[in-house]
Amino acid sequence: FFNHLFLSKIMKITKKRLVLIALFIFPLVFFLLLSTGINNFTKLPTLTSNVTLDELENNDSISLRDHVTVLCFLGKNIENKKGGFFNLNQKIYKEFYGYRPFQIIAIYPNGSENEVVKLASELGAFTDMYKWKFIPKDKTTIISLYNNLKADESLDSTLYSNRAFLLDKELNLRGRDDDKDYETGKMYGYNIESVAELSNKMEDDIKVLLYEYRAALKNKKKADRKKLGL
Repeated sequence: FFNHLFLSKIMKITKKRLVLIALFIFPLVFFLLLSTGINNFTKLPTLTSNVTLDELENNDSISLRDHVTVLCFLGKNIENKKGGFFNLNQKIYKEFYGYRPFQIIAIYPNGSENEVVKLASELGAFTDMYKWKFIPKDKTTIISLYNNLKADESLDSTLYSNRAFLLDKELNLRGRDDDKDYETGKMYGYNIESVAELSNKMEDDIKVLLYEYRAALKNKKKADRKKLGL
């Protein structure tokens, strides 16, 4: 009887400990593992370094340096392709426009102003458009800008691309170099016609890029404090 009672008490104590471990220890261990993972995360790959975008950098209405930029090419048949830009607005712009240096730059051919105004108006019905920048350029300039990205696909005959490109603050083209959906593994841009690709890949990659800058700033502050002996 006493042995049974003793064993029962031990089992109760053990159960309580298991509950405590489940409630407190496991979450703590998980947090530590997560923190370690964040501090040692892999940076988003650079696919093209120092992209030359002089035709845009000389534009007084926009700034590329010190901005995280999503660059897209509208083409001439904007009305027929606007679905992709609605996807980009809904899945990417709305998620990140609160981040101060974030912006979307949309290049379109001269002569397409009316369609651009209509597109901007329709997108504006859903969100504040102040970080959408629509820039007109001639055909030669648009092709030159696109070619400087050194992507693996070309613009179509209307100067449209279904890819949105991610540029960091130093004008490096960021993307993936081991994506299983691409034969070479390299994903230079994100398909705006695919909600899944925007949600599952581009959104995640922008978060990684933004974290790079937050981590770099945090490390700089630590280094500065160390120099000051704080």
